[in-house]
Amino acid sequence: MTPPENPVAVVTGASSGIGAATARLLAANGWRVVLVARRAERLQELADEIETAGGAAMVEALDAADGAAVETMADRVRSRWAPPSLVVNSAGAGVWRFLEETTPEQIFEMTGAPYLAAANTCRAFMNDMLAAGGGALIHVGSPASLMPWPGATAYTASRWALRGLHEALCIDLVGTGVTSSIVYFGEVSSEYFEANPGSHQYIPAIGGWIPTTTPERCAEVLLGVVRRPRRVVFHPFALRLMWWSAKIAPAPTRWLIVRTGRRHPASPSATP
Repeated sequence: MTPPENPVAVVTGASSGIGAATARLLAANGWRVVLVARRAERLQELADEIETAGGAAMVEALDAADGAAVETMADRVRSRWAPPSLVVNSAGAGVWRFLEETTPEQIFEMTGAPYLAAANTCRAFMNDMLAAGGGALIHVGSPASLMPWPGATAYTASRWALRGLHEALCIDLVGTGVTSSIVYFGEVSSEYFEANPGSHQYIPAIGGWIPTTTPERCAEVLLGVVRRPRRVVFHPFALRLMWWSAKIAPAPTRWLIVRTGRRHPASPSATP
């Protein structure tokens, strides 16, 4: 994808982690960046950093799971700048729990981000991209939507919903010039595990084969997808190898994930 001069990009989940790193990198490469997340103070700090470095940033503090709020944000973006030619959906929330350990509020929150946030943001700018005959939608997915692991039920379901949105868009957008890509990362050294203590220990031991990636490296991968859109991208390569193993030998891979992951407390084989 070759962006126009001073193109506009909307980045959700921009207050930290992959979203913040991606916004910085896009701004450094000439994009005007709309920063979307719920934490206004964090967004403003990032916007100040981008503008000090000579870039352009617009702060939109809102919950992207709220469709009406996203529509209002979209109107402001069009009025101040222009419709975006890029949307990066990196908003995500979630705790790793068995379903009975998960509260209804947590289930609702995890449905909101990433799935509803991505669906609302894509929808808000879809007509603009279709009218322009081009644009890119990039979703930050999770391996949980490909190879579920035990003890992350609602988290996994929300990531499957995001994957379903992407797959449906790929079919819908054939011939329109608008592309949808999903990028899967392994473990990322972001704030997630600090905000969700105890989750790291639930990663199946088989996942230890996959090197940890920094948010900055994730941003570089996403910029590569902006420049050359692809339907599915894995990073690092070891994650792709694991996915291939799951496709070729699903039963043994599933057995390894179960055997090296968290055991349900009610399971006779669970560790006391």
